[in-house]
Amino acid sequence: MKAPGFTGGTLDRADRVRHEAALLDAALAHPAARLLVLDGLDPVLDDEGRLTWTALGAASGEPLFLGYDDGVPCFAAAFPHGHAVPAGRSPALFAMLDRFAPADAANYAAARSLVDWHGRHGFCAVCGTATAIFRAGWARQCPNCGAEHFPRVDPVVIMLAELGDRVLLGRQPPWPQGRYSALAGFLEVGESIEEAVAREIFEEAGVRVRDIRYVASQPWPFPSSLMVACIGTAEEEAITIDVHELEDARWFTRDEVRLALARDPAATFGAPPSYAIANTLLTAWAEGA
Repeated sequence: MKAPGFTGGTLDRADRVRHEAALLDAALAHPAARLLVLDGLDPVLDDEGRLTWTALGAASGEPLFLGYDDGVPCFAAAFPHGHAVPAGRSPALFAMLDRFAPADAANYAAARSLVDWHGRHGFCAVCGTATAIFRAGWARQCPNCGAEHFPRVDPVVIMLAELGDRVLLGRQPPWPQGRYSALAGFLEVGESIEEAVAREIFEEAGVRVRDIRYVASQPWPFPSSLMVACIGTAEEEAITIDVHELEDARWFTRDEVRLALARDPAATFGAPPSYAIANTLLTAWAEGA
């Protein structure tokens, strides 16, 4: 199966370094230690589309240990105290995503999510006191009440409903003209993955599904989701869309999906981009998964 985007990272996250101060000090003092160059939260790529690194001394904020890459300690820098965290995703970023080497995309995803989390979680959720970075950048601790806070991951189900040789896809108004993709939604508290899949498809398109099966997962660093891709069997054909969520939803045949994935001029819709797990999911379904 095609590997989802933002997977396949090369970093050894070296969990021991997060717990042993001497190991972190050695990583910080390593003569080859390097810092990921970011423009806000966006990557800076070289002429070959690779991530750019610089000397650790160039960090403007507290270093966050990402891991070892071929024995070299790698860091990102937290935003300095009081620095505003960039909101949303820049148009420049999405122009870069197709240029990424796969391993670089995965390493960037980890760094971006970590830097973004620190920038947005500077105060204790228990007592409101300003927190401090610890565990090599993989947690924050409150000096007042002692609460420990860790980077969060928000699970999102993304799914296809299949009916024989057809699959249900939808589109949202902001998307490029003609693009259709898998339905998706956040997993809610007290839900299993399967329950979330069934609920989201019914809420957005009015279609009930059963026999839900897992296909793949993908980190999605905007800011820190985990996309859980599934396929379910539809029990009905009629579609009733939630106009607050979707602009349109319709059934497409396997041949139509294959043409779209191949970017064939004869395609009846535009497929999601290659770095999105919706593309991986559609490819798997087109191949008979």
